[in-house]
Amino acid sequence: MPTLSFRSAFSALLAVPAALFLTLAGSPVHAAEPLEVNLVANVTQVKPGVPFYAGLHLVHREGYHTYWKFPGIVGVPTSMDWTLPPGWKADDITWPEPKQVHMFQIRAQGYHGDMVLPVRLIPPNDLAPGTTVTLKGKTSWMCCGRDCNPGFNELTLELPIAAADAAPETLMNTKWQERFNAALASSPKPLKGWMIVASRDDKSVVVHLTPTGEDIPKGKIKEVLFFTDDGLVNADKDQVLKQLPNGSLELRLEVSQYAEQPLAKRLVGVLQSEQGWDAKGTNSMAIDVPLIVIEPVDQ
Repeated sequence: MPTLSFRSAFSALLAVPAALFLTLAGSPVHAAEPLEVNLVANVTQVKPGVPFYAGLHLVHREGYHTYWKFPGIVGVPTSMDWTLPPGWKADDITWPEPKQVHMFQIRAQGYHGDMVLPVRLIPPNDLAPGTTVTLKGKTSWMCCGRDCNPGFNELTLELPIAAADAAPETLMNTKWQERFNAALASSPKPLKGWMIVASRDDKSVVVHLTPTGEDIPKGKIKEVLFFTDDGLVNADKDQVLKQLPNGSLELRLEVSQYAEQPLAKRLVGVLQSEQGWDAKGTNSMAIDVPLIVIEPVDQ
């Protein structure tokens, strides 16, 4: 049987429920639809040469969700294709911590509620104070709940150019600055205080997490979810957590039948616990660790 890539697997899985989709692909978003998308920024004016954040403000109708940078075995991540003036640069989306969402009965990786997807923009140094810049781009998404709604929209945002000597604090958009700060703070980052050892065979991945920091709350963590960055792990399968006597944790995951071949030699993704991984209560930590590959034993 040929190996399925993520995209081909996604197409195959959606072949049956496709009749349930609304025919919204290729149509701009409307107020009555389950997702509202706007382009916002954390500044009211742009200072030449000084980076700032712009991004997508997503408001999901209750019961609907969009998808993380890797959605799982179903779904399509939200994207933004920028059209910027000469000299401007845009980083990739800084993805906030994902949540487990459901497309029909299938578990996936995404977002719901009212949220921001931040993008760091870097303006050139030669912007003329007193002029206006128009930022624009094409965003696309898949919004699912009781049905699935693919869509896109052309977004624009106009911002005046501030004087080169303007004080940065006078340029902040206080409403959106708080939202961007919260989104950036929740973006998973590597954490100290845990030793992570992972192994796999062709069917499963086993992750051992051992607390090494003095401020790590031993025995506190009761629930853990792993979010896959590359599709090695099947996001729809049960994840089994076991607490070991020495305070360590063992998490068992299932290798996805749709994983790229040959199978990855590193485990890349996000480990999430509502009980918090450190004394600060950090919920999500990014991991990128080597996998000890256990080869099958010939009988």
